[in-house]
Amino acid sequence: MTPTFNHSMDMLIRKLDSIAQLSDEERRAIASLPVTGRLLGPDQDIVHEHDHPSQCCLLLDGWACRYQILSEGKRQIFSFHIPGDIPDLQSLHLKVMDHNVCTLTQATVAFIPHEAMLELTAAFPAIAATLWRDTLVDGAIFRQWMVGMGRRTACQAVAHLFCEMYVKLEAVGLARDHAYYLPLTQSELGDALGLSNVHVNRVLRELRTNEWITLHGGKLEIKKWRELTNLCGFDPTYLHLERHAA
Repeated sequence: MTPTFNHSMDMLIRKLDSIAQLSDEERRAIASLPVTGRLLGPDQDIVHEHDHPSQCCLLLDGWACRYQILSEGKRQIFSFHIPGDIPDLQSLHLKVMDHNVCTLTQATVAFIPHEAMLELTAAFPAIAATLWRDTLVDGAIFRQWMVGMGRRTACQAVAHLFCEMYVKLEAVGLARDHAYYLPLTQSELGDALGLSNVHVNRVLRELRTNEWITLHGGKLEIKKWRELTNLCGFDPTYLHLERHAA
């Protein structure tokens, strides 16, 4: 489905502004990128493993994830993505996709031709540096997820993810007062953290019982931010944001 809509690169500019300082000229250059927009339903692949993409996908609305399916059919989610993210930015320089990217909710996606991205980064080295910084932050997030799966308890891992997503959403204006829309199912949380649905359910019950969070109708509110960050050892330094929640 290809909707007619007035595309806005505002979310990408907000995202890049959250990790660097863009000039007005750089913002205008980003805003002028040629894009093709599509409205996708939930659980729809945007790009597949082994594809040879000729464009990058920018998430304008909705949530997405990177994932792989193992030989026995189990899914491992590597990362969650929110508006302003370009989940397959690495396809600019890695010609073959080694994982899948799919929507988790209904999503509006802008496809940017690689040629246009390469011309932008050649003309504006500071934008190239900012996009490189974004991929380095991705690596830092991966390291935190590895620590979570390997060394944190299930409760700590879920709490850490909730804190991480709040700080990322708050940085682009999509969360405030330690509350945000969380569209993830227990199965998706389990696929990201290596936990069973039963284990995720038990952890959520524990977080609610201790009045650290409330979760109703997809709205997550962290009631005790300081206590929750202390529980999981959350330190937002690895997100390398110019601004973040306190």
